[in-house]
Amino acid sequence: MGMIALTIIISGVAASIMLGGRTTHLRLSILLSPTESSMYGISKQSGQIELLCTAKLIIWDKVSMAKRLAIETIDRILKDIMNNSQPFGRKLMAFGGDFRQVLPVVPKPLRQKNVSASLIKSYLWSKMEVLKLTTNMRVRTYQYFGEFILRVGNREELETKEDNIRIPEEMVVKYENENSCEEVLIDAVYSSLEKIARLA
Repeated sequence: MGMIALTIIISGVAASIMLGGRTTHLRLSILLSPTESSMYGISKQSGQIELLCTAKLIIWDKVSMAKRLAIETIDRILKDIMNNSQPFGRKLMAFGGDFRQVLPVVPKPLRQKNVSASLIKSYLWSKMEVLKLTTNMRVRTYQYFGEFILRVGNREELETKEDNIRIPEEMVVKYENENSCEEVLIDAVYSSLEKIARLA
């Protein structure tokens, strides 16, 4: 439709595999350790701000990894540049993520600190519409693995006394010796890598 959509993500590795993807901090010029009052350090006349104003949609993947303060900083930035007091300056935001997977990285965390750093503890959470996906498209060919991951996420997988989860035997890569362990792991995880390289 000739409109602009921006894709952002916390992780630089993940951003590199997304079409037009940029890290949140690069695209929105926010601090790596934002505070309750952080804003941005770029001119309102910059091309970066103009792009944000023009964009109709901002897609933020793996938002469950982002700290609440970073998301709230972006809320303040967009309110300011759009001159609108609605959440995110009334800019359409689409967040993707699974809070059962990776939470924000908090040094020496207690469970409570980890949860309080998360988006679900933000004042913005109640203003969001939550849509849930029920089918993991990536694991259609590995149904057993997909079911196992869902059981872990739903806390249905049996745990040991130490709150650990026993990995099923068929998912374990056997350790043979120090010299070959790296090659064995790579072969197990990327079994078709050599075949793909020949086709390229």
